[in-house]
Amino acid sequence: MSAVVLDKNLKEKSKLELPEVYKDINPHNMYLYVKSYLSGMRAGTAHTKTRSAVSGGGKKPWAQKGGGRARAGSITSPVFVGGGVAWGPKNRTNFVQKINVKQKRLALKFAINQKAEADRLFIVDSLAVESGKTKDAIKLFNGLNQRDVLFVASSFDEKTFLAYRNIQKCYLIDASEINAYLVGTYNAVVMEKDAFDKIVKEG
Repeated sequence: MSAVVLDKNLKEKSKLELPEVYKDINPHNMYLYVKSYLSGMRAGTAHTKTRSAVSGGGKKPWAQKGGGRARAGSITSPVFVGGGVAWGPKNRTNFVQKINVKQKRLALKFAINQKAEADRLFIVDSLAVESGKTKDAIKLFNGLNQRDVLFVASSFDEKTFLAYRNIQKCYLIDASEINAYLVGTYNAVVMEKDAFDKIVKEG
């Protein structure tokens, strides 16, 4: 359960052990966090009209009896095309699911631990791309030989952001933005040493 420390040539230099608090965490914390995270991303904008909200329908479509058809009182009924919707979604629904701060932290520890156990947690000195060119960032990405990568920097300037922005299979974030969902989604995680120390310290 250790992170792989890479040198400038992206070769393994050493390994960095994770603290004991990252061990033996119940995976249910990860489940609760991901469920809460995805629920919070729901827009909740789906909305339908009931028969009372649909315009029209003031006149009875046809006589109650004698036509050989089922009785009908209004064309706003859900059985008519263009009528109301029965039991449809309303935009009054709040999909947010509460999760405790302690559970959020445990979920992040669990996700990081999973990456470390799979040897897909890497530590580098810096992720900065001074040239601001995407081709230089791609060299770093390709050198890792991973399907997709989450890059975590302690901080980054605009040039570095622009260099990573257009690479489809990677995502650059600040250490303060890290969460269990992002760590779990990406195949590998690469952290700057300062960012790793900050995350471990804050717990």
